[in-house]
Amino acid sequence: METTELTVDRLANLNTGESGVITKVLGHGAFRKRITEMGFVKGKKVRVIKNAPLQDPVEYEIMGYNVSLRRSEANLIDVLSGAEADSQKLNGFNGIISDNVLKKTAHEKSKTINVALVGNPNCGKTSFFNQASGSHERVGNYGGVTIDAKMARMRQDGYLINITDLPGTYSITEYTPEELYVRSHIMERMPDVVVNVVDASNLERNLFLTTQLIDMNIKVVIALNMYDELEKKGARLKFRELGEMLGIPIIPTVAVKGQGIKNLMRKVIDVYEDRDPIVRYVNINYGHDIEKSIDILRKELDKDERLIDKYSSRYLSVKLLENDRTTLSMLKNRDNFDRINELTNREIARLEKAFGESSETVITDAKYGFVAGALNETYVESRERKRKRSKEIDYFITHKILGFPIFLFAMWLMFQATFTLGNYPMEWIDAGVGYIGDFVGSHMAAGPLKDLLVDGVIGGVGGVIVFLPNILILFFFISFMEDTGYMARVSFIMDRLMHKIGLHGKSFIPLIMGFGCNVPAVMATRTLENRKDRILTMMITPFMSCSARLPVYVLIISAFFPKNQGMVLFSIYMIGIIMAIVVALVLKNTVFRKSVVPFVMELPPYRMPTLRNTSIHMWHKGVQYLKKMGGVILVASILIWALSYFPRNVDYSQNYDASIAQVENSTSLGEAQKQHQVSQLEMAKASEHQEQSYIGRMGHALAPVLKPLGFDWKIGVSILTGLAAKEIVVSTMGILYQAQDEGNSGTLVQKLQQQRHTTGKLKGQKVFTPLVAFGFMLFILIYFPCVAVIAAIKKESNWKWAVFSMVYTTGIAWLVAFATYQIGSLFV
Repeated sequence: METTELTVDRLANLNTGESGVITKVLGHGAFRKRITEMGFVKGKKVRVIKNAPLQDPVEYEIMGYNVSLRRSEANLIDVLSGAEADSQKLNGFNGIISDNVLKKTAHEKSKTINVALVGNPNCGKTSFFNQASGSHERVGNYGGVTIDAKMARMRQDGYLINITDLPGTYSITEYTPEELYVRSHIMERMPDVVVNVVDASNLERNLFLTTQLIDMNIKVVIALNMYDELEKKGARLKFRELGEMLGIPIIPTVAVKGQGIKNLMRKVIDVYEDRDPIVRYVNINYGHDIEKSIDILRKELDKDERLIDKYSSRYLSVKLLENDRTTLSMLKNRDNFDRINELTNREIARLEKAFGESSETVITDAKYGFVAGALNETYVESRERKRKRSKEIDYFITHKILGFPIFLFAMWLMFQATFTLGNYPMEWIDAGVGYIGDFVGSHMAAGPLKDLLVDGVIGGVGGVIVFLPNILILFFFISFMEDTGYMARVSFIMDRLMHKIGLHGKSFIPLIMGFGCNVPAVMATRTLENRKDRILTMMITPFMSCSARLPVYVLIISAFFPKNQGMVLFSIYMIGIIMAIVVALVLKNTVFRKSVVPFVMELPPYRMPTLRNTSIHMWHKGVQYLKKMGGVILVASILIWALSYFPRNVDYSQNYDASIAQVENSTSLGEAQKQHQVSQLEMAKASEHQEQSYIGRMGHALAPVLKPLGFDWKIGVSILTGLAAKEIVVSTMGILYQAQDEGNSGTLVQKLQQQRHTTGKLKGQKVFTPLVAFGFMLFILIYFPCVAVIAAIKKESNWKWAVFSMVYTTGIAWLVAFATYQIGSLFV
């Protein structure tokens, strides 16, 4: 008898185009949990599509969709290749356990229905939400875009329907805060009906989440979304039969076009009113061994009547067998917890001994076995080649040679359009703000109120609104790239480089955006699934030199680096990038040293987004920018204005008002000479008042701290005013250094070149040398992000990280400028 030796290999060792069948998933913890929930379970066929341009990560195809893994993670998956692979099967389809009892709502009905939307990332859930409610919520093309639950209302057939859009999630275990949030919302808020939005073109993976909802024993309606894509590829789904099998009514929808949504909402009403016969108690049959363990735990849990009044004892039993820490923690205060814990440990040990796998993997395998069996009876796959269009586009987009040039061109196009197209409305808005300021100024009597309105309020608000066109255009491009699926490919291309510094491939886009404006860049970190990834990216984003710092660089470089200006500017940007890398490495090995996150990312098929959804996102972000950032900048601008405006009564070195009157009344001077001298006197008066104002006093107080950097008090005041917005630094220097026209950079350049120290051992020496000037630019590059960025960091994380960002960036800025000046002085 001839025998064939089976050879088990690691998934990472398969070459492009090769296939294998999974025999075992190694590893532990978050990686093992996430990878099995994504479909990497025993008996599933997986094929290598391609390597990223830098050979890592690798794109695989499994269950009809594409996903990318790093090689180190693929090396933890055993596969069997060749003819022997077909002998490997998933756990069998054991069908369902049903008592044919309709799910009846115990409480008295009202005409208000609370609905929760639950679904995988990329399933069209938020598009469904937008269409159903008219809400302006975000559409994204990978997990984690919707960070908070968004709520909206709609009316249909006499009912008020409250819709909550929960974060997109592949599972409701405990891998991410988003998953726990979804689970907590369903269990604690107890919505009347859960709408499970399922991608019809990727049923097997999407229905895994459905099996978890079945375990929770709640009322569910499935929105079979993107049903047009399933029909286009020639596949057939007997969705009514599948619905009867699951005990869940299924309604086909095409959310992006608004099709099927009204029908689905009518079905929600029917389910709520217990009018749909399909809805009944259904339990997945996990097989004899697992069902035995579930029954043992259920009997013990059923002893606590208050507990099972709120939660399904079967669901809790399944979670306990999955070794779910959150469930264990929830049960700790129960009288019979010790017995529950004892039985749980015993049954887990029994199952792991029987199956040779961890208990959570055993249950995940069983769930996928159930899904595969259910689809085998109701789904007919088309013979057409799946994802053909996406594969053809991907050939060029992620090509090892063409991938990077295409990406660089896309980034160039985005920023070129942002600043070129945005420049025109930006100038119009700037002119409008100036006109409003002049109008108010000319119609109000001189005094503090006029100055507050013109310089504080109008100037502060204008400083925010002027960048609105850039923000809108930038987010239009970002939204378009996310919604088409290209952003996921960028993350795939860049992950190897980003992983070296402890970041996810997706972090690259917010960092690139930071060169335009740090505010939308920080807001864009919400596209990262893991909270620690988001915070780490936020912490280094300010090192990406935003466009607001550019006027300062141009001024200083023009004054002190007449040769190689482009090289000096390039060096500033490169130093910012290097600082970001160094800080990321330090934070990775200190604050975030335990936050290794697997790179498991779906590469969704390319889809053409609708102009409506993309425009909704663009406008929503623009309004959010004005609401959240405008208020903070306004308050900060008024505060800095007040610090520079008061006190009004200061002791001037001369009577400037008398000198100005003398010049104006002079008969020996021409009109042009009068204007010039009056302007000089007014500027000298403003400079002297600025020095004696509260912010000037703060600048003098900072002088000892800044002295080792080669800075004088005027530089200190400029740095302080830059806290509100970096653009203010140049106008402040124009006042302090008495440039005749603060808008005329040529005059200010000359003043900076002529400026000399008036006190101390450096008295008589020039304040600005090339060394001091370079150190000053580095300080501007690194120190305290503007208040709008701090507000964005606070909004996306909390005050702790916002304050940390203020303190640590300013500390690093001081050290870098100190090293530049002190070490440079030894050689220059």
